[in-house]
Amino acid sequence: MKTILDKQRAAFKANPNPSLAQRLDWLDRLAGMISQNAQTISATISEDFGHRSTIETRLADIAALLTEIKHTKKHLGKWMQPEKRPTALQFKPARNEVRYMPKGVAGIISPWNYPFQLAISPLIAALSAGNRAMIKPSELTPRTSELTKKLLGEIFDEDLVAVITGGPDVAQAFSTLEFDHMLFTGSTKVGAFVMQAAAKNLTPVTLELGGKSPVIIDHDYALQTAAERILSGKMLNAGQTCIAPDYILAPRKSIKALSQKLAKTCRKFYPSIHDNDDFTAIISEGHYKRLSGLVDDARKKGANIIDIYPEEEKSDSNVRKMPPKLVTNVTPDMDIMQEEIFGPLLPLVPYDSLDDALEFVREREHPLALYLFSDNKIVVERTMNEALAGDMSVNDTLMHITQNDLPFGGVGKSGIGAYHGHDGFKTFSHAKGIFRQSKLNSRKMLFPPYGKAIERVLGFLS
Repeated sequence: MKTILDKQRAAFKANPNPSLAQRLDWLDRLAGMISQNAQTISATISEDFGHRSTIETRLADIAALLTEIKHTKKHLGKWMQPEKRPTALQFKPARNEVRYMPKGVAGIISPWNYPFQLAISPLIAALSAGNRAMIKPSELTPRTSELTKKLLGEIFDEDLVAVITGGPDVAQAFSTLEFDHMLFTGSTKVGAFVMQAAAKNLTPVTLELGGKSPVIIDHDYALQTAAERILSGKMLNAGQTCIAPDYILAPRKSIKALSQKLAKTCRKFYPSIHDNDDFTAIISEGHYKRLSGLVDDARKKGANIIDIYPEEEKSDSNVRKMPPKLVTNVTPDMDIMQEEIFGPLLPLVPYDSLDDALEFVREREHPLALYLFSDNKIVVERTMNEALAGDMSVNDTLMHITQNDLPFGGVGKSGIGAYHGHDGFKTFSHAKGIFRQSKLNSRKMLFPPYGKAIERVLGFLS
């Protein structure tokens, strides 16, 4: 890894600020590779999962990346232009500007849940900013990691883009390398270790973590509409999404009706689970057991488990497909209300007033995403202004991440920094402030020895 890093650093020194044409060429190569290998990418991800919905892969790992590349190519020339900044009156006619410079070599550590998309999306940002990049994908999706290495190796030399495969020991060593910027996507726990390793080299980091992303349903919002949009976000990738709705805060009087509509809607979306190609499997036996443990713990502590598909609970046609469940009568001490779920389990929490709902959210760690379903402008404004979260969608779920003109990132324990679109370009760039002195200037008035001239200047400034 050190040899590859040295090779990339030498290549960067030889070409420290690639032209627009060069960067566009890199993006074109990426887009061509993704389009030409879409079917292979989808099949490989499905192998790693045991089963992964082809439509979900085409949507989240293929179309999302091609859309992001298209957006970046359209705006990159403008992003690279020097940005004029105001100059204070006493310094005119001097000029100020900001130039966005490549940082150098970027390190990218990507997770297993969207194993191709979350390796390539940060790469798009890094390359558009003019950097070199090294990628360490997850060992939980080894086939996809090897395919990513092969495909990128066919379009880029190792001194531009390199993929490093291996287990946790490799990831740990990778995080200690002296990158010029490092982006990590994964759990909060592992993110803390990555930040510690990066701190030893003073490597700036962007951490895309997780947390428990809440949904708040307002008192008079249509429950059927909310149920459909919540489940479409929750059940994507079988809930294995960092911004999946983690639990629902609903009016106390609506809990029963909401649970019925959620169950009915879920069966409409997925008439069956084990033999349904649209429903994705849990990534590993370990994660399946973890999710089962959350259900067992909640049940033992008094929760009501609503089995939406009771007839499929004992099926072994695909052992890692977990039928979705609703969980009511939850309490804060239950593991399901303390850990990020990352699966097809959905707790429902009653509230009596908006104040109660907002307080419930504020008492906990800042979530990566917050979802509000309300047509009341006052409720919407209050929630936007009073609940701190990485990002937010109003009257929908997940859709904020598809907006290339919005930054995506967490706050507090749900993450540090943001990327996507222009914000991704800026994350992997150094904003270099530049002051341009004019031929006509009063600079000599600040030279020593100090006398009446400097007194006049100080009088003017104060």
